[in-house]
Amino acid sequence: MRRINKLIVHCSATREKQPVSLKTIRSWHVDGRGWKDVGYHYIIHLDGKISKGRSDSILGAHVKGHNTDSLGICYIGGMDADNNHAKDTRTCAQKDSLDALLLTLKQMHPDSTVYSHNEFSNKACPSFDATAEYKWISSYEEDC
Repeated sequence: MRRINKLIVHCSATREKQPVSLKTIRSWHVDGRGWKDVGYHYIIHLDGKISKGRSDSILGAHVKGHNTDSLGICYIGGMDADNNHAKDTRTCAQKDSLDALLLTLKQMHPDSTVYSHNEFSNKACPSFDATAEYKWISSYEEDC
């Protein structure tokens, strides 16, 4: 099993409230970029449903230079309604699912830290400061 020490949060860079399927993202990555599969390990939809992208055991294609020791988590959204400006568009359901998923992944990979994609790339993604918001997860330690 790969050693994971980064949980990297992304956005799909799509309009707020615009649903995007795993199939569509897979097409963007496979047909559009020539990758083997969707680059992310997890995708969180507007309703909070979590879709599985790549297996956790397979390197992602989500942050150049940081795929070997990370998992990529992408929420659908991240742009305003006009698709002109980055915006935290997470729904309440997405926030709840992201909290639960990150906490679960942290428990599975105790040495991991949550990061925003923009810490590794000159992009607005994920359109909010995931590192600060999820500091409580990064510092989480199980008592038992």
